Amino acid sequence: MFTTQNKLVIVSVINDLVSDIRVQKTCNFLTDKGFQVLLIGRRLPQSLPINDWKFKTKRMNLFFRKGVAFYLFFNVRLFFNLLFTKADLLFSNDLDTLLPNYLVSKIKRIPLIYDSHELFCEVPELQQTPFKKKIWLILERKIVPNLNYALTVSSSIAEVFKNKYGTAFLVLRNIPPAPDENIKLKSKAELGINETKKMVLLQGAGINVQRGAEELVQAMRFIDDAVLYIIGSGDVWSTLEKMITDKEITGKVILINKLPKNELIHYTKNADLGITIDKPSNLNYLYSLPNKLFDYIHCEVPILASKLVEIEKIIKEYEIGDFIESHDPKGIAVKITEMLNSEKRNSWKKNLLTAKNVLTWEREKETLEKILNTVKY
Repeated sequence: MFTTQNKLVIVSVINDLVSDIRVQKTCNFLTDKGFQVLLIGRRLPQSLPINDWKFKTKRMNLFFRKGVAFYLFFNVRLFFNLLFTKADLLFSNDLDTLLPNYLVSKIKRIPLIYDSHELFCEVPELQQTPFKKKIWLILERKIVPNLNYALTVSSSIAEVFKNKYGTAFLVLRNIPPAPDENIKLKSKAELGINETKKMVLLQGAGINVQRGAEELVQAMRFIDDAVLYIIGSGDVWSTLEKMITDKEITGKVILINKLPKNELIHYTKNADLGITIDKPSNLNYLYSLPNKLFDYIHCEVPILASKLVEIEKIIKEYEIGDFIESHDPKGIAVKITEMLNSEKRNSWKKNLLTAKNVLTWEREKETLEKILNTVKY
């Protein structure tokens, strides 16, 4: 039987490490299983510091930050890092790290686990650039059918991969570890939140196009008894800043750049309503199951969502929130007001307690245990 003690696994991801809770959970799990773990990503000017992680990290400084040159340079750097670092197992996160991992796994004859956090080729950014999408699709078609060990975030995405490539993907949902119940929760006053108004929250590291943030901000024009907090980052951030100024709703919408999870939780726990209203404009969003859904559940925050396949299943199964009918700002405003004052709030809160005790990382990580037990070293 293979012993993990003193064996090295290299986990690679294209982001700056700190904001990727899924990857951190994976690395902690591997460390707990006895592996020595090296997590490789990149460094950005605004990257938050890494404090007290129990595994090693390496952030690559890259001259290019976007475009073809960035992806090419990143993949070349990653390839040589993987090639010249002794490892017993490779763990690739998302399609943009897969090629160098696949090549090195073949050269060194070591196993590779692939974790697809999304339907990469269906993200909105690629739909406007057919040539780039074609390149990524070619890469996906060449490699994914040859993978022996693969994970993804939802049953719907796993089914897509199975139908397209015949490759079986195990499902590892983005369920976070349970919050520390001993943490001293900061009050709204300590956070600078107006205690006389309800708090509506949209959080996430990927507040991007087609995720409903623009319509949500516009909806606040029609709401007087609540303040919207948007905490995170994404490619519509500057658009939101301009909208807040142009619509003269500065006091109704507060933008806060991404926070470490141990700071973000104070805001999430104080929220009266959690928002996740991505648009079903592409398969990636249609089948998504975002981290923030489970963060809201673990903090017992009722949820207002769009009717996306996987999200709808969970909200309906546990009866922990409601749905918008469209992305019309007035309609969103009506639904927010309705939920903030609904007689169902006590019922939602009770059901959220049940949901958070069922939807735990302790149960979900059994999928990682399962895949590790099948790996042939």
